[in-house]
Amino acid sequence: MEQLIVLEIRGGVGGEEAALFGANLFLMYQKFAIARGWTVKVIDKSLTSIGGLKSITAEIKGDQVYDNLKNESGVHRIQRIPETEKSGRVHTSTATVAILPILKVSELKINPQDLRIDFYRSGGAGGQNVNKVETAVRITHIPTGVVSACQTERFQLANREKAMQVLVSKLQSEMESSKTKELSQLRSSQVGSADRADKIRTYNFPQDRITDHRIKKSWHNIGKIMNGDLEPIIKAFQN
Repeated sequence: MEQLIVLEIRGGVGGEEAALFGANLFLMYQKFAIARGWTVKVIDKSLTSIGGLKSITAEIKGDQVYDNLKNESGVHRIQRIPETEKSGRVHTSTATVAILPILKVSELKINPQDLRIDFYRSGGAGGQNVNKVETAVRITHIPTGVVSACQTERFQLANREKAMQVLVSKLQSEMESSKTKELSQLRSSQVGSADRADKIRTYNFPQDRITDHRIKKSWHNIGKIMNGDLEPIIKAFQN
């Protein structure tokens, strides 16, 4: 069954190294998607000066996309020696991954007065303007502060429709997350908390090991996995 999702990756703790890790994660998912015959389309991105990703939002379409990637949402942690590290010290950085199923705008009621819509010029690498017309769109849901942007379509209306579609999916995810948190807090008040740290997975380069902390399982050969071979991890969640 064909499914459509939004993949959002943001650099977390760690500055430039976190942004570089975010870029690594996007390439990993992109290669995994292409190998499966899925289509990947970047909607919005913000680059650092050395090629890292402050953030990126992409649309992925294909057979059972959400079913395969839904467990990738969360904080990913990396431990490695950055290329800029002269002393050889291992740094720990993080990036966040969100997998959002695309919903129809009509499925969630949004008051138009709660939206702030900004138009700006689509930008390329290094801040160069691709367009001389303000075709890019950024929509902010004022009550929650949730933001969605799109700058890859040629026309303003198309960017607006795409940004709105992503915003709806983000708001739906926020609502579900709030409900889950409330249930978790209720359970904790009754039986005590069993929460772990925010991280769901650690990529330990010195030990050539990836560990998923939710299922307490590890895999070796990081290079192969980061090159798009996510199959063993995906299957571990399906078993």
